[in-house]
Amino acid sequence: MRFDPARIREAAGEDFNAAWQLGREYIDVPSLNRRYPRRICSYGTPHPIFDVIERLREAYLRLGFDEAMNPLIVEDQEVKKQFGSEALAVLDRCFYLAGLPRPDVGISDERVGEMKALLGRNLTAEDVDSVRKILHGYKKGTVEGDDLVHEISAALGASDALVSTLIEEVFPEFEALMPVATTKTLRSHMTSGWFISLGSLAERASLPVKLFSVDRCFRREQSEDAARLMTYHSASCVIMDEELSVEDGKMVADGLLSQFGFEKFRFLPDDKRSKYYVPDTQIEVYAYHPGLVGSSTKYSTGWVEVATFGIYSPTALSMYDVSYPVMNLGLGVERLAMILYGAADLRALAYPQFVQDPDLSARDMAMMIKVEREPETQAGIEVARAIVKTCEEHGDAPSPCEFEAWRGELSGRKVVVRVVEPEENTKLCGPAAMNEVIVYKENILGIPKTSKWEEAFENGVTTGMRFIDSFAELAAREAEDAALRGEGSETRVRIVRSPGDVNLELEPALERYITGRKRKIDVRGPVFTTVRSEVID
Repeated sequence: MRFDPARIREAAGEDFNAAWQLGREYIDVPSLNRRYPRRICSYGTPHPIFDVIERLREAYLRLGFDEAMNPLIVEDQEVKKQFGSEALAVLDRCFYLAGLPRPDVGISDERVGEMKALLGRNLTAEDVDSVRKILHGYKKGTVEGDDLVHEISAALGASDALVSTLIEEVFPEFEALMPVATTKTLRSHMTSGWFISLGSLAERASLPVKLFSVDRCFRREQSEDAARLMTYHSASCVIMDEELSVEDGKMVADGLLSQFGFEKFRFLPDDKRSKYYVPDTQIEVYAYHPGLVGSSTKYSTGWVEVATFGIYSPTALSMYDVSYPVMNLGLGVERLAMILYGAADLRALAYPQFVQDPDLSARDMAMMIKVEREPETQAGIEVARAIVKTCEEHGDAPSPCEFEAWRGELSGRKVVVRVVEPEENTKLCGPAAMNEVIVYKENILGIPKTSKWEEAFENGVTTGMRFIDSFAELAAREAEDAALRGEGSETRVRIVRSPGDVNLELEPALERYITGRKRKIDVRGPVFTTVRSEVID
């Protein structure tokens, strides 16, 4: 069942509890009698970026690296220590963290009067003093921001909603607060964290130290586009040992990237020449992947830049009392994911709101077609099955005719269910009753299993539902509802012109997909079947 967002917003605006109670109307609790597995229980699809992250973690572990977590929040002084004269350029790309100052809020006699008016009662001196102490505790940091409303509510014996209004109207200092920047930054390079971590391990860890981390970094880009985001994942490693050289970086690059199908490598000097690397040791890694050859991407030659490595400068290391050489290699996870998944737009690879036209497999499409109304009880399920069996066995019976399909207790009453056709010179069921709904070449078709449609059934994906199956579900549900009222029911289907005529429903996303691809929904045909239920003594 779909939510009604407008209705929920309207209720939430008036009374949060009323909006919360709306959940009972939307959520099926419990749903114990479903016969078809829900799509929520099918095997899930990993996000491309997190899929590559997991593969990188496994690749590093296979190379003998230990996993580490580096500081994500870094003081700007650390960046200045690491980057020297380049620090300002680096900090220009950093996000500085800010926080709301905690105001010194007083309670005047005028404010006490406003509080009384809002609460609708007098306040004792003890009540006012309690609120004053809570506000003072908030200023000093002994009361947290997310506890402030609750603390005042408990002191005054008022609801959280009323106290929220009180704070907003009586203490405008809170509304006027503006963030104040700190000297803390969000890590823009994994290197910022590596220096801090290595400094703590320099004299305590056994050599060689081999560590890796796959984690987020943040960069204050002027804008986000198809090639850059303001937050990205860096897959970085370090080796600290008594003897290290550029050859160690080449071996790590080869060992890591070969696990992703890259076969050949080129190592070229990096023109950027970062100050935290020893001159002439900063190397770009170009790798050849046969799967890219002839592709529609810019990597159709098979060669692509995938990583950078270098030897940390002794000058930068000395700032952290590290006395051994350190090799660092890093690559951008999103860049690697774009290569492996053949993506052209990083935003679409990362975030669903940028996906314009996702591809659906035939299986995906088939699972987005469902029965609209179905029986809720085990007896109702048996009724639906009995209707189908009766139609299968007697569907060609000449009319007028009537066949008893089921007899038993339904919704607490004795009920008999019959499949009938009162008109003359026809049959119990129309010729399309056994048509099956399948997905074929991105079209939704309702077709019979005949030689004409053999190729469609062979290469398409069936929903497992025939017209008579979904119709029987509706007839059983209506028999349940009628029996609950002590009445009989009649459910009829004649000419089918759309899925809804046989109790089938397509998810809105599927309808949009089919329309966007200019495919068709061809579910039609003469079914001419009637089911009647009767309450008996």
